Amino acid sequence: MSISHAPPDSSEPDISPISVAKSDSGTSSALDLVPLVPTSSRRTRVPRWLRRTTGPLVLLALWQLLSSTGVLTSDVLASPGRIAQVGRDLIADGSLTSAMTTSLQRVAIGLLLGTVIGTGLALVSGLFRIGEDLVDAPVQMLRTVPFVGLIPLFIIWFGIGEAPKVAIITLGVTFPLYLNVYAGIRGVDSQLIEAGESLGLSRWGLVRHVVLPGALPNAMTGLRYSLGIAWLALVFAEQINADAGIGFLMVQARDFLQTDVIVVCLIVYAFLGLLADFVVRTLERLLLQWRPTFTGR
Repeated sequence: MSISHAPPDSSEPDISPISVAKSDSGTSSALDLVPLVPTSSRRTRVPRWLRRTTGPLVLLALWQLLSSTGVLTSDVLASPGRIAQVGRDLIADGSLTSAMTTSLQRVAIGLLLGTVIGTGLALVSGLFRIGEDLVDAPVQMLRTVPFVGLIPLFIIWFGIGEAPKVAIITLGVTFPLYLNVYAGIRGVDSQLIEAGESLGLSRWGLVRHVVLPGALPNAMTGLRYSLGIAWLALVFAEQINADAGIGFLMVQARDFLQTDVIVVCLIVYAFLGLLADFVVRTLERLLLQWRPTFTGR
């Protein structure tokens, strides 16, 4: 019994990635591979840096338009041109540069202390059950207390110098790092622990090669949260008994109703926070090269 195959419909397009090249004699001579190009890659792509700057530029243009038409008066919010002029003046007389240096020092010290304390407590609580029993409950209680409400107590304890300001930043940084590092340690797959033990890794080897790398993504997320809270804590700290820093400039501007200076200080806060977040994200890409993740379409 023979089975006959119907010839393919000549009206249907050939979508096969492999085409047969014919020689002059009509026989196939070679197979040419035709690459399939995804439709998304054939689209004209706008540079990402241009897309990311479109939103801020649109807001800036809208701000300037509202200021030019008188909808936003200078008493309510100064125009972008006025803000730029005030920023140049503050940089020229050195007051803004000095304030930024002082604020950066406070954030750096508080971030360092908070990172050491938060990470250390998370390691003790995450790696050891007895550590969890002794550490986790007090930390969970303390993190529910608003750190801003502790400012009067810190002033009584540490005076009105730099110590209470650094203590507020340290307290704000500690808890996000603790929670994320602890969650990262306890979130490591138990099968990876069993695989490491079957390979003969010691307890320290498991911690070094399995637990800590597995907790690193959460730790980087906690660091980004901590940086945001560090700048928030700095705003509160520098507006109370401060004689230098960006917050001190804001307090002076508030007393003299200088909205343009206040906006300049807020922009500086935002710029420094964005710069710190960029540094952490760059560090995250370098440390987590072994962990491919979805980056969007």
